[in-house]
Amino acid sequence: MSAQIRRLSSSQEDFAATLDALLAFEDSADAAIENAVAEILQRVRREGDRAVVEYTRRFDRLDAADMTALELPRSALTAALASLSTEQRDALEMAAERVRSYHQRQVIESWRYTDESKGMSGTRLGQKVTPLDRVGLYVPGGRASYPSSVLMNAIPAKVAGVAELIMVVPTPGGEQTPLVLAAAAITGVDRVFTIGGAQAVAALAYGTQTVPQVDKIVGPGNAYVASAKRRVFGTVGIDMVAGPSEVLIISDGSGDPDWVAMDLFAQAEHDELAQSILLCPDAAFIARVEESIARLLTQMPRQATIATSLRNRGALIQVKDLAEACAIANRIAPEHLELSLADPYQWVDEIRHAGAIFIGHYSVEALGDYCAGPNHVLPTMRSARFSSPLGVYDFQKRTSLIDISEQGAQTLGRVASVLAHGEGLQAHARSAEMRLKG
Repeated sequence: MSAQIRRLSSSQEDFAATLDALLAFEDSADAAIENAVAEILQRVRREGDRAVVEYTRRFDRLDAADMTALELPRSALTAALASLSTEQRDALEMAAERVRSYHQRQVIESWRYTDESKGMSGTRLGQKVTPLDRVGLYVPGGRASYPSSVLMNAIPAKVAGVAELIMVVPTPGGEQTPLVLAAAAITGVDRVFTIGGAQAVAALAYGTQTVPQVDKIVGPGNAYVASAKRRVFGTVGIDMVAGPSEVLIISDGSGDPDWVAMDLFAQAEHDELAQSILLCPDAAFIARVEESIARLLTQMPRQATIATSLRNRGALIQVKDLAEACAIANRIAPEHLELSLADPYQWVDEIRHAGAIFIGHYSVEALGDYCAGPNHVLPTMRSARFSSPLGVYDFQKRTSLIDISEQGAQTLGRVASVLAHGEGLQAHARSAEMRLKG
């Protein structure tokens, strides 16, 4: 299998255009998928349980009589946890504890203050923070089973105080993944349904006779799930519609080229559309990384996927210096950014746009995927320019508190009256004026 990966230089005349072409990802929806998803959503909204059961029989080959047969009892989750080896259970529990500890620091508290400005005596303002009532968590099933997704989505929801967490996970042919169910037990998931695809998203978004309607849907899925999440947004909230996984490594040539190559592989093995890019001012080190890629690729079980990803969307880019590397990184706004540098901290403040920054040679992105503590649900496709990792704040909502005193109404009423008349909204103006004295 070829280990080809393009070599670029920031000094090329057409570098900017070449980089833009490399970063471009057309997230165009397949018309057949969109049509199928639209039909599924409509049927589930109209028919509820019956439609979900029918689609589950068709797509997941589960011959369930009704929805009750597709809900796992709590005992199934605890049995899955008990079935794990000591090594697996210890790893899962340690990862969960680290994720929980990190996210407990994100909790936003309510606040209030008394407005002491002139003419506002007695006026009180504030913000009330409350958790969402019910959240739906989509977890991929079958071959693509990710207990880490359960940890990263369920734990911040529970830390935020979400009252009920409903998990849906497809089990094609009845194939259940003990690690996924064990993760649900550890994180306190309240109910689990063995359903997937657009029909599961529809059940969560609209509710059925058995599946309660949620307020927000989080978690990754295939193209059908992504399309369904887009379509139900507005009826419920969603976390994000994520694109292919990305890693950008900034190196000064001080690290091990084998480590850099394997870090590039770690993203490339996700998907043929995943993106792995190296920025480095040292041409000799880039050549060593290229040699490591060629040598190590043959050892990878997923070498075909890795090779395709690196060939189509990967790059080894020589830059003028680390300052230019940081400028390019901000333009790319990657999901994961590794600062593989001898002195990384002097460059951290130069990075404005990244989902997560991994600092130093030992802060490998793979640790972030599982057990470092911060969330691995990160913005992709350059959306780190305006969005953030999933966190407790995604499961809390804020309500403004406004208590205007009689004196404050005299001051603010006159201001509101002028502005409302200026906007041609006379009822607004009159409503404010009626509180005025004299």
